[in-house]
Amino acid sequence: MTSHADGPENTPADVIDGPFEPEPAAVDESVATEPVALDSLDDFEDDEARERALRAGLEDFELDESDRQLLSDEWDDEGLSPAERALPVLAVIGRPNVGKSTLVNRILGRREAVVEDKPGVTRDRVSYPAEWSGTHFTLVDTGGWEVDVAGIESKVAEQAEVAVSLADAVVFVVDAQVGATASDERVVEMLRRSGKPVILCANKVDGPAGEADASYLWALGLGEPRPVSALHGRGTGDLLDAVVAALPEHSEHGTLRPEGPRRVALVGRPNVGKSSLLNKIAGAERVVVDETAGTTRDPVDELVEIKGIPYWFVDTAGIRRRVHQTSGADFYASLRTQAAIEKAEVAVVLVDASVPLTEQDTRVISQAVDAGRAVVIAYNKWDLMDEDRRPFLEREIERDLVQVTWAPRVNVSARTGWHTDKLVRALETALDSWDTRIPTGRLNGFLGELVAAHPHPVRGGKQPRILFATQASTRPPRFVLFATGFIEAGYRRFIERRLREAFGFEGSPISISVRVREKRRRR
Repeated sequence: MTSHADGPENTPADVIDGPFEPEPAAVDESVATEPVALDSLDDFEDDEARERALRAGLEDFELDESDRQLLSDEWDDEGLSPAERALPVLAVIGRPNVGKSTLVNRILGRREAVVEDKPGVTRDRVSYPAEWSGTHFTLVDTGGWEVDVAGIESKVAEQAEVAVSLADAVVFVVDAQVGATASDERVVEMLRRSGKPVILCANKVDGPAGEADASYLWALGLGEPRPVSALHGRGTGDLLDAVVAALPEHSEHGTLRPEGPRRVALVGRPNVGKSSLLNKIAGAERVVVDETAGTTRDPVDELVEIKGIPYWFVDTAGIRRRVHQTSGADFYASLRTQAAIEKAEVAVVLVDASVPLTEQDTRVISQAVDAGRAVVIAYNKWDLMDEDRRPFLEREIERDLVQVTWAPRVNVSARTGWHTDKLVRALETALDSWDTRIPTGRLNGFLGELVAAHPHPVRGGKQPRILFATQASTRPPRFVLFATGFIEAGYRRFIERRLREAFGFEGSPISISVRVREKRRRR
């Protein structure tokens, strides 16, 4: 679960370690472990009246434009909120040291991306929320390809392709002082194949004299080069006007919709059995399997029908180490695996049950959770596990996976196909949880009873009060609490546990953020 807090009392979410326990003076311990009573939630009229009263009470507090937008959002007939309509994605690509990160900082209006006068500083793809002329979009700064004498052109094209595949439009940055290189031309070929709108940015044009250099870039065949100085801001307004004109209203590559088969990413460290499991589920040898770790380099999409229901399965390359620590083909395999997770709706994380859990295993799970995807943990090679190992495995799970106790666990054997039917049921459960929406009236009724039974601890003579709660989106479920003061991380985890007890959410991460709002001053 991720938690955030806005307002004057914003402090880090991890200030409290361990689960929240109501203070003895405030709560009877015999009651604290009882499930929350939800009988009153069956009365829809009471919940609706409660919601109207709480909304009206919020008018006594200072609310900003984003608060009012959140409170006014309506859910459509499919139970989807406008907040789920993903912002369009703009990818900034180009060779190393052409000024991509400088341009990103200029667009954002603040220093976010790391800038250094040497190639290859940006190693990961990083996303930032951005806005121009009232149009909001997600800006992706790319990087990470290695300046290597051998095969630089193919490596540049491969890294760029990952970013472009997830984008709705692309800004292709070229150093106007150097001109188009062979690597640039390789990327241009890929951009033409992608069919994505491309805005050509001729960077490092610091004055009128440099515009002549920019004009040579017409030869790339990507339309008018936009002369820009990312360092000084020259020409960035015209560039962004062209960007806004090219972006769609909503992303085609963001939050996925129910239409079509659900997308499942098979992820895990190398040689854990991902390809074997996909072949067993598909009932055919769809993917190359070898005892050598790292056989799979690129994600492989396979449409598989299980019990009459089609799924897109993505068999991804094994994640070896942190992306910035990998090199060569493994580096791009890691990038493509991350891209596969971002495109999927649920991640099946395979763990080798026959050997101790590794840091890599927990890191892969964190990748899926951080991406906001539903998660199922599959313990593969169960048939190879020694009986003496079972108690050790349970202890490892309790110790290393304490943060994802909500994820369904399935014991499988990719070699024999044992329990693959249970894996399918776990997928269905996780996806249903990922899609779950709690009506606003019912949510506030639940929280009203919870807070009345277990109030937030008093800190510094003050007790923060939750004024109103709403579910901002699903996929994954994201809740926003309006409060009079900072809600401690331990209490937010307590709310999460009770939400899961009451409404399920098995297999889905939950995000709870807090907006601290002060009472409106009387004039």
